[in-house]
Formats: sequence, structure tokens, C-alpha cells
Amino acid sequence: MDNFDSYRSIEAPSEGLFKDNGSRFLALAFPVTSEDEVREIVSGLRKQYYDARHHCYAYRIGYKGDVWRASDDGEPSGSAGRPILGQIDSAGLSDILVVVVRWFGGIKLGIPGLIRAYKTSTADALANATVIEKQAEKRFRLRFGYLSMNGVMKVLKDMGLPQEGQEFGENCSLVTRVRLSKEESFKEKLEKLAELEEI
Repeated sequence: MDNFDSYRSIEAPSEGLFKDNGSRFLALAFPVTSEDEVREIVSGLRKQYYDARHHCYAYRIGYKGDVWRASDDGEPSGSAGRPILGQIDSAGLSDILVVVVRWFGGIKLGIPGLIRAYKTSTADALANATVIEKQAEKRFRLRFGYLSMNGVMKVLKDMGLPQEGQEFGENCSLVTRVRLSKEESFKEKLEKLAELEEI
């Protein structure tokens, strides 16, 4: 398997902890594949840890890691989200969300102290995670006329590609995922049968 075809993520949720001057930083890492998932998890953690002062997070999504965000959630700018993202990047991971929940202990840590706390708790969560190789894939929506259905289905079956969100009528559509190494061959085979849209 070449590097072009795979990237690193985590297999399951993991956590890490850092304490400093009474403040507690609980880092929670999750495998994710969409920003909707991120929103659901962050919202759930805000409810679960409602007594915490901050829920700072960062994520990277996609085989290129080009969908990302870092949130300081009320901490001084650049003192929380960026250090979390920095640890994700140092570990070379994507399809991952790390949320660090902070309970304030009464003593201000200062920006260097905060950066260290968010960085260390995240590093701990990542050290406790099982890293896996994931197939780099692109998602495509296929649109085709009813008469092309047999041809399209044969290509998907021959290439062993999954199908989701099928709509069959006079105009048909479905969504599939294709490994990067098979993308050119996939496009050539479907060129005359269907209209492809990367999603």
C-alpha cells in the first residue's frame, strides 16, 4: 500500500489528563469523518461537562487534512485550539477531533502555562490512542439515466465499490467511495455512462 493511498487516524476514542495549580485539563480524542459529527460531539461534551469553564478543540478531516478548525472557546487567542491542532499535526493524524475540557482551579496559568497544559493533555490523549492506517478515498455522486443503470451497477460491482443514497427512477443517482489509486480507472469506466460529481 503506497502513501498516496492511505493516511493515519485513530481507531477509537481515547483520553489524556493534565493538572496544574488546581486546574484540570481532560483531553478527549475521537475519530470523526465530518464536521456534523464534530458539532454533535462538542455539543454533547458541553452538556456532559456543563460545570467546566472551557471546551476547547481542534480537528482535521479528510485524507489531505484540508478541513480543519481550532477553537479557543474563551481562552486567550492562540492559547488552546492552536496547541491542540499542533499536537494532531505532529502526530500526522487526520479524521480526528480533540476536545480539551478545562476546570479552572482559581490560579491563572498565563498564556505559556495554558499552551503547555493544552499541548500536554492532547499529547497524552494521542499517546493513549491506537493509530490506524485508513484508505484515502474520494466520494462521488453518480447521476445517470435509467437505461444506463445496468452498466453503472456492473462497474460498481466489478470494482467492489460501496453504494449509498440510491435513487432510482427515470433519472437515477447514488453515492460511492473510491480509493485514490482506483480513481482514474473508475472515471474512465463511467465516462460514457454517468455524470460524476465529487462531494
